[in-house]
Parts: sequence; structure tokens; C-alpha cells
Amino acid sequence: MFFYQRFNQYFAQVAGGLEDIAAAELKALGATDGEILTRGIHFKADRETLYRINYRSRLVTRVLAPLVKFEAKTPEELYLGAKKVDWTRIFTLDQTFAVFANTFHSEIDHSQYASLKVKDCVADMFRKRYRNKRPNVDPREPDLVIAVHIFEDQVTVSIDCSGGSLHRRGYRQESVEAPMQETLAAAIIDFAKWDCKRKLYDPMCGSGTLLSEAWLKAGYIPPGTLRKHFGFMMLPDYDRRIWVKVKFQEDNKVKIVRGGLIRGSDINAKAVRMTRKNNARIPGGDELIVKTMDFRDIESLEDRLIICNPPYGIRMKKDDDMGAFMKEFGDFLKQRCTGSDAFIYFGDRELVKSFGLKPAFKMPLRNGGLDGRLVKYELY
Repeated sequence: MFFYQRFNQYFAQVAGGLEDIAAAELKALGATDGEILTRGIHFKADRETLYRINYRSRLVTRVLAPLVKFEAKTPEELYLGAKKVDWTRIFTLDQTFAVFANTFHSEIDHSQYASLKVKDCVADMFRKRYRNKRPNVDPREPDLVIAVHIFEDQVTVSIDCSGGSLHRRGYRQESVEAPMQETLAAAIIDFAKWDCKRKLYDPMCGSGTLLSEAWLKAGYIPPGTLRKHFGFMMLPDYDRRIWVKVKFQEDNKVKIVRGGLIRGSDINAKAVRMTRKNNARIPGGDELIVKTMDFRDIESLEDRLIICNPPYGIRMKKDDDMGAFMKEFGDFLKQRCTGSDAFIYFGDRELVKSFGLKPAFKMPLRNGGLDGRLVKYELY
């Protein structure tokens, strides 16, 4: 039996800063014994819960099922350790695979070399059994993703149960430059403590990620609804009957999103078209109301939840004064949004100083390589 089968233990990868709310989400989805680590959570789950987490989680990046754990100080020891898994029983010659590794404080200190050694081990095992034939490597959309984690010479070889990052929901086919990652957008909505009853508005929606994540939450729509393949389908104990049952149960919880609850606008007509097109891929999402409009032309947004990721850096024109732009947006919120709460994500944290409003709270949140800040403003 593999490690995950003996202990029913898995590892959920999450973005930095989301560990606590992701742990709460996992618990709500049925996980037990959650242990929060930096950028991840160890947890226990049966197969039904594992499938549900991958289908339903809005905050987790991916879930790993550990196969074997061992010590390796040399590439040869890593190769031999990976050989403890009979890879020919996990996938077939006509399926593809990829290996991704990360190393920390270990004798093996090159992640790409570590992934290459495990890839060689898998390929050699197939060659030996199938007269020099081996499955192909596909780094973009492999059938099987093998994850190798090495920390202080302790190696964990896992199967990626998600089959690629869960932030790729499938609805965002088109986007503006520097789009917000879907899991971060979902987290911002959760940090705002939105009850799915108060009207929500995004006055600079871009390609609509915040609006789409709000739509998923309000409609209780599984974020994995558009995914055709999950990595847990490659596990040796995958049970299709359990998956069909879980999917049926979760799909039956979907609700209609009432008209006017979620709305948005953007000055860029192309971005608005993207938002409509992307959100229309979500069940019921073609009902989203979004307009081409400069925020300066909005008469008022009173008693709403305003969530926004204003443009910055490469999303702005070269000659734009970003400080002045943020000050103008801050004035708009103060003068025309009485009774509302605004959660603004600043990709450039220095711009918070230009906003001209007193924050109710600030928290660091990364979006890709950006060390941004989520700031709440209470607009009395």
C-alpha cells in the first residue's frame, strides 16, 4: 500500500496568506486532522472527501497524494527511492506524464535535475518491461503529474490529485494583461465576508475574474465544473462510482444567481466583452450584467460591497500618473459610495498611500510575483 492509502493523508498546496481560510474550507468539505504549514495543509480524507475537495475547493491550488517517503542525499538514492513505485501499474504506455520537483536545504539542490532523475526512473521501468518502449512526457497537459518534494534530504514522491493547478477553472479563455489568479479572487471575496445577499459591484472588472468567482460562490457552483480530468482518476484505488456520486450530489446543490446581485463595469470595451464571454461559460453566467463605463461616470454605488483590482504597472499607459489615478478613485468611493464597504487589491502596495482614505485593515496577498495588499475601506 502507498503512504496515502495507509494513512488517508494528503497535502493541499495553497498560496501564501491563504492557509487559515483554506484550512477552514477543507474542514467544511469533510477533511479532518488539518495541520497548517507554510503554503500548505496536511489533512486526512476518505476517497469521497478527496474527490469533493478537488471538485469543490475555491482556495486550494492542488492536492497531492504521497506515494512513498525516503531519504536521499544523492541523485542515485533519489532514483532508487522512486523505483519503489511500480509506475507501470499506475499508468500505461499510451498515456503521458510529467515530473515536477522542488528542493529545499538538501544535498540535491537542483529542482530540474531532481525531476529529471525521477523521470529517468519512470522511463527506464517502462523500457525494461515493454521492450524499450516508454510513455511520452507532456509538460503542458499530462495524464499523470508526479510531484517530488525534497526538504532536508527527506523525499516525498506524490501523485497530483488535481491534475494541474485548480486555479485554472476553465472559464477564463481570454484576459487582460496581468489578470488576477482565480484562487486569489475567491480568497478576496471570502476575506470580505460576502454573504451572497448584499449587492456586489466591481467598477474596474478587467476580464472579470472577481465577478466570475463571486458568481461561483453565489450559485454554489463547483469551481471544477468545467474540468474534464482530475488527477485522482490516475490513483490506483480510484473508484468511478464514488466520483459519479460526489459529482451528482455537488451539482444538485447549484442555485440560480438572482438578477442584479453581481454587476460590474470597465472603461475598456474589449475587457467588458471578455468578461461577458468568460462568465457565460459558467452555468447561468450569461445573465451577468456588465457595462462599458468609466468609474467616474457612475452616479453612485451606495450600500454595496465593492471589490476591485485597479489597473497598475503594465495595465496602465506609460504616461499615466498612477498616484493621481488612485487618489481620484479614492475620492469617488468617499463621495459617491456612502454606506458601502470596499475591498481594493493593490498590486503595487506603494499606491495605498495615494488613495486618500483611512484603511479599516490591510493584509499582504501575493498575485503571482506581485507582493500586493488587500485593503478594506468603510465608507460612512
